[in-house]
Amino acid sequence: MIYITLIVCFFSSILLTPLVKKLAFKIGATDRPNHRKVHQKIMPRLGGLAIYLSFIVGLLVLRPGGPYATPIIIGSIIIIVTGILDDIMELSAKVKFIAQIAAAGIVVIWGGVHVQFINLPFGGQVEFGYFSIPLTIIWIVGITNAINLIDGLDGLAAGVSSIALITISGMAIIMGDGYVTAVASIVLASTLGFLIYNFHPAKIFMGDTGALFLGYMISVLSLLGFKNVTLISFIVPIIILGVPISDTFFAIIRRIVNKKPLSAPDKSHLHHCLLRAGFTHRQTVLMIYAMAAFFGLAAIIFSQAKLLGGFFFIVILLIMIELFAEMIGLVGKNYRPLIKMMRVLLVTTVRNR
Repeated sequence: MIYITLIVCFFSSILLTPLVKKLAFKIGATDRPNHRKVHQKIMPRLGGLAIYLSFIVGLLVLRPGGPYATPIIIGSIIIIVTGILDDIMELSAKVKFIAQIAAAGIVVIWGGVHVQFINLPFGGQVEFGYFSIPLTIIWIVGITNAINLIDGLDGLAAGVSSIALITISGMAIIMGDGYVTAVASIVLASTLGFLIYNFHPAKIFMGDTGALFLGYMISVLSLLGFKNVTLISFIVPIIILGVPISDTFFAIIRRIVNKKPLSAPDKSHLHHCLLRAGFTHRQTVLMIYAMAAFFGLAAIIFSQAKLLGGFFFIVILLIMIELFAEMIGLVGKNYRPLIKMMRVLLVTTVRNR
């Protein structure tokens, strides 16, 4: 039944996207080019609505049961309404933030989706207590915005989200979690159908409607799949979402270094840096897809690692991320602490010989 549902979702998305495109032009949900954007013409940006409607079709067909189903759907409605309004009239960051907290709060407080403790490798556990709820809300809001931040090129957010959903679905199958497998697969099939119209050259953008919805669903599903587990398993969803998380992290560092507000927009995200490095639009998107796939594979490998092996794996992964960020100038052209340190060590080693 699940395979039939996924096929229905995929083709529903394909059929609905052209209709949503017409609706976007009719209601003024369009994206005009400016100095910060890559596209050169007015584009419809309500595509996320097609993803969401296909997602709802999938839920109605498969009817995956679970205690979290109703809170997740109600939270998604808040997210979708917020995204639609933003795509039409561009809401303020404050309004969007409040809506995201409301959606996350429904899932966390009403649905009970929150990380209450972590089992430690050497025995015992860390109880989050009263911090459990705010920490989980921060995770949902943070990942929601991280997906939104990488939505800067044709097919980028949809592709990266799809890769993350494939990884989450695969991990859920390994862990025997039928609900997460079903819901993640439905979102995946709906997103892939939309990606046919969204890949470069895009005919429609997903807009905040799509980026916020995908970020919300990925953040919640990753929590459902990995909550209340060991320290190693707790790190798995962070690795799965390595591309949007690292891009957001370095964006924060970049703004702190340049003494700019954290909410200030700029043109120095991962995709901007790769474009400046000389890669084409399509090459940049495919490179970031490859990075997302690498993180997905790394998450699966890490989930099977022992404690010591997992520790060294994370250290190597962090060094690779930092080196890559410095090489492409993700924080700034002059921000190269690790490269400079490696050069000093190399010169010192050569002189000692």
